[in-house]
Amino acid sequence: MSAADDLHDAAADEMIVGCLDLAKPRSFFLYAGAGSGKTRSLVEAIRKVCERQGRDLSLSGQKIGVITYTNAACDEIKQRLEFDPRVEVSTIHAFAWSLISGYDNDIRGWLAGRLLQDIAELEEAQAKGRAGSKAAVDRARSIESKQHRYESLGSIIRFVYSPTGDNRTRDSLSHAEVIAMTADFLAGKPGLRRLLVTRFPLLLIDESQDTSRQLMDVLLDVEAVHRERFCLGLFGDMMQSIYADGKERLAEAIPEAWARPHKRMNHRCPTRVVELINRVREDGDGEQQLPRSDAVAGTVRLFVAPQGANKPETEAAVARRMREVTGDVAWIEDSDATKILALEHMMSARRFGFDAFFGPLYAVERIRTSLLQGAGAGIGFYTREVLPLIEALRASDRFAIASIVRKTSPLLDRKSLEEAGEDQASVLAAAKAACDGLLELVSGDAVPTAREVLRYIAEKRLFTIPDVLMPFVAPDAPGEEGAAGDEEEEPNPKTELGGWRQALEASLDEIARYDRYIQGASSFDTHQGVKGLEFPRVMVIVSDEEARGFMFSYDKLFGARGKSETDLRNEAAGKETSIDRTRRLFYVTCSRAERGLAVVYYTDAVEAARAVVAKQGWFSDEEIEIIE
Repeated sequence: MSAADDLHDAAADEMIVGCLDLAKPRSFFLYAGAGSGKTRSLVEAIRKVCERQGRDLSLSGQKIGVITYTNAACDEIKQRLEFDPRVEVSTIHAFAWSLISGYDNDIRGWLAGRLLQDIAELEEAQAKGRAGSKAAVDRARSIESKQHRYESLGSIIRFVYSPTGDNRTRDSLSHAEVIAMTADFLAGKPGLRRLLVTRFPLLLIDESQDTSRQLMDVLLDVEAVHRERFCLGLFGDMMQSIYADGKERLAEAIPEAWARPHKRMNHRCPTRVVELINRVREDGDGEQQLPRSDAVAGTVRLFVAPQGANKPETEAAVARRMREVTGDVAWIEDSDATKILALEHMMSARRFGFDAFFGPLYAVERIRTSLLQGAGAGIGFYTREVLPLIEALRASDRFAIASIVRKTSPLLDRKSLEEAGEDQASVLAAAKAACDGLLELVSGDAVPTAREVLRYIAEKRLFTIPDVLMPFVAPDAPGEEGAAGDEEEEPNPKTELGGWRQALEASLDEIARYDRYIQGASSFDTHQGVKGLEFPRVMVIVSDEEARGFMFSYDKLFGARGKSETDLRNEAAGKETSIDRTRRLFYVTCSRAERGLAVVYYTDAVEAARAVVAKQGWFSDEEIEIIE
């Protein structure tokens, strides 16, 4: 290891430590590209502050706040800091809840206003829509569910929330509600702002580019008002922004008074990969990194293949070719030694057979992020209750069955058992019968749809149905379908109601495959799942035809297609384009490679694509190969 390389960004680290001064805090935005040791800088800066001013923190009862994006990152930072009690590390949802928990009257008022607004919007759409259509039926049921929740607010004494749970009971809040509520409370309640600044005079946010724009905007406002006694430290890289609800162009919103330390060294990637990712972001923000002096040269290849090729065979051939080129025998097809990354989720959904479930929900922007995280009450109902119970039933695991049902089923909650009195055996028998019926439903020749399973569970009261799924519990009555023909009003696919109606027609097996994908258990991984990770061998799969989305385009990124009118309008307005989004995902995936990188580019015009990619200059002529 080169000592000079390790110290190359020492000035940036010292600047961060200087900003974290309780007596004279200064906010900062750290640019830290891929493999630059961002988390290491964060941890070392906190250690130095605790060494110098830890006693002051302890005496005042104050803490250094650290917000991370995932529970895994949260645990890693806590361990590196040896669980220092002067540092509070949490995810954004846990942090938000720590600020507003206990303000039950304010929460009740906020929820009442939000529910009345939602009901009014649904009633307005209902008045304009076609009576008796599927969309009208969904809206009517949603209005009923929201009205019921609104009327029950007065009976809730204390609201509850779990950052890692599905929050489905009547007294619980959803993940989205907690974030929106915290942002609104911080914006409108000066007392809460003062509490935040007093409790956390130093607040550091990791992966700040993906932090909810609602919260980021209000935290920037808090910093502007309390700048003399509050440091807001943002760690991140805009080129690694991958969630749609993060703040666009965050770097441009940073005030002039802030410090802007930069970390230039890439400690992960070989020289050739650093050259490539520098070229990728050259037309983006122009930021450039340096490879370590002791970095290996590394190998990069772009394989261009026809769109109609047999994908598994093509990718196996690419692995064999990389073994020949690199001499690395670990490049073996179907091997865990090679990390295969799909850049667009719909491509993975189609490859692994869960697109009928995933596609409709992915099209709804307001729930897209929670879908990609496997979060939300509707998703959790299936992945954390229904599927585990079915797995236990199929394995005849009586202990697991009893554990799952006792934990969340209303059949065996305290109220049901108390009402049964001495006849609790009948309650247990009903629960067993409900479980047996579920096993029978999923064991037939035809795989049931997600909606059929939902209706059965609702009928038997096996689990509590989350509000988002309540409109689909009852079967559509014969007269509810509306008249056939062009006048039929279909559910709006861009709304949560419309997305769920379509998604629930998918088979239950699709949800199981979706869950394995999101958990990283499939052969492909997500760009969200690998951010911050590194692998010796990386194969990146690029295919616009498989992705079939409007959000990304690799043909445009590589120059095989021109910009669309929408891209040109967004570019002129200073907004994000499909090329911007595609560039970021390509950067994130390519920058995972420690030694070898293979990019497989499927296209309809192989020779033409090869020519435009060569002209673009990201890959040399020798690095571009055609795979027939």
